[in-house]
Amino acid sequence: MNETTTALADRVALVTGASSGLGRATALALARAGASVALVARSASELATVAGELRGNDRPALPIACDLADPDGLADAVRRTRDELGPLAVLVNAAGTDAPGPVSELSVQAWDRVLAVNLRAVFLLSRLAVPDMIAAGKGTIINVSSVAGKRGWANASAYCASKFALTGFTQALGAEIRPHGVRACLVYPGAMATQWGTWSAEERREERPTRSPADALPPETVAEFIAWIAAAPAHLVLDEAIVTPLREQGYP
Repeated sequence: MNETTTALADRVALVTGASSGLGRATALALARAGASVALVARSASELATVAGELRGNDRPALPIACDLADPDGLADAVRRTRDELGPLAVLVNAAGTDAPGPVSELSVQAWDRVLAVNLRAVFLLSRLAVPDMIAAGKGTIINVSSVAGKRGWANASAYCASKFALTGFTQALGAEIRPHGVRACLVYPGAMATQWGTWSAEERREERPTRSPADALPPETVAEFIAWIAAAPAHLVLDEAIVTPLREQGYP
């Protein structure tokens, strides 16, 4: 890990998708800023590795293996975080899933799972975290969207629907909690150097915007920006942000 700061000292953060990619990078960035971090994802072994990285640098970490489509599992994750680390001050919804294919071939089960992970889990975790933040008079919820939240493309209807809906949810949530000193922010990353960001699946490559690997953002860059939002002074309001390389053209 890089040099640590105290910008988020004594604050507790929960990050979904924390086993890899942007979620992992965000957990590390928040820890560098001083936060204690609950790590939520499905892979217990990968979460244990990330937790070991945080603990090796003297930061409290709580790995919680959980399927984001399971409401009871999400409630338990927040309960464990509160019991073992303290009240939630930062929530980063970085996890995401997809079900590629044309609408005519998309199953109801696949559609429902994408919406459950990408949208319903954000709602449930936000509902569980907001009381802690309102009680403290401060807090930040950061929802990670995608270029798919700005423009739809073929063979990604469920994913695009979930990300467009995430925009409306985050805006509505922000309007509700802002009077209490709590923020909700939406981050739209450009292409990232992860499996998601490079869009490597052959069946989807032709339908998504073309980016060369050199144009892809390191997830660490986006993660540092997310950590900056979480640590920003309480009087600053940032509703949404698009994060792309300067050379990236035509976004979104």
